[in-house]
Amino acid sequence: MQKKLAVAILNWNGKNWLEKFLPGVVQFSQDADIYVIDNLSTDDSIAFLNTNFPTVKVIKNSENYGFAGGYNEGLKEINNEYYCLLNSDVEVTENWIASVLELFEKDSSISAIQPKILSFDNKNYFEFAGAAGGLIDNLGYPYCRGRVFDDLEEDKGQYDDDTEIFWASGCCFFIRSKDFWEQKGFDERFFAHQEEIDLCWRLINSGKKIFYTGKSKVYHVGGGTLNKQSAQKTFLNIRNNLSMMLKNLPFPKLIWLIFFRLCLDGVAGIYFGLKHGFPHLWAVVRAHFGFYGQLPGTWKLRQKHQKIEFYQSKWLIFKHFLGGKG
Repeated sequence: MQKKLAVAILNWNGKNWLEKFLPGVVQFSQDADIYVIDNLSTDDSIAFLNTNFPTVKVIKNSENYGFAGGYNEGLKEINNEYYCLLNSDVEVTENWIASVLELFEKDSSISAIQPKILSFDNKNYFEFAGAAGGLIDNLGYPYCRGRVFDDLEEDKGQYDDDTEIFWASGCCFFIRSKDFWEQKGFDERFFAHQEEIDLCWRLINSGKKIFYTGKSKVYHVGGGTLNKQSAQKTFLNIRNNLSMMLKNLPFPKLIWLIFFRLCLDGVAGIYFGLKHGFPHLWAVVRAHFGFYGQLPGTWKLRQKHQKIEFYQSKWLIFKHFLGGKG
């Protein structure tokens, strides 16, 4: 009998993560059907799953579509009422599902939910990718409760609430399947990085809500600071952020804000080049040309309505870095 929730783990050559974390997902997810969507792995992930986890359903994508396309393709074969898109490097905990489903059942206007996301390596602290719920400032910079840029807070119970947020982290992303497909899923042009923020922004513009619950808790291995990222991640983050703003910002903010962000990115490129090397500077240049190249298609994807007040904080980057925290 099909359950209301499907936990879908996207995998690409991640056998080591599956060995480490899938047993816990199976143990603590009795209320869900569990799927692994494989992005044409070249390791022995599928053989490992078939041998050790016969109850886990495996969906084989025909190529590596990236995060956005990989989920769009794999989720076509999953018909549960709710999806949980779960990174393979996430440790779940007992009762991590129940409070999320309660929120969905309580309020039909809630489209997406994320739990409290803590660091697997430092379990008293929030993790970079999501922390206690995603927000955005008036310049379009994403940040989180519990994490602003690279500054992470210790978890002292300050975010044990249920509250509305702006975006839910893709590392543990619960969403109504109906709403996912009404928005045509993730923007596959993003490939990876910020596709979940774009989707949440589209949902909000369509009148839906995004929520966080501190009653559910997971631990994410994840990444973190920029100097640990590749130049390709720098490229994807900047290009995708610009495209996301073009798709979702209201007029008249759109024109001046995009222009201002392009200028700020130029300054950031020089900073990245000095701090992390020329590949990061070149990544910023490539990101801008990538944004221009996608611009006609991005413009066509704009919705009819955009909310005027989309942000929770003003001038965050200036307050943070000019305030001596950068």
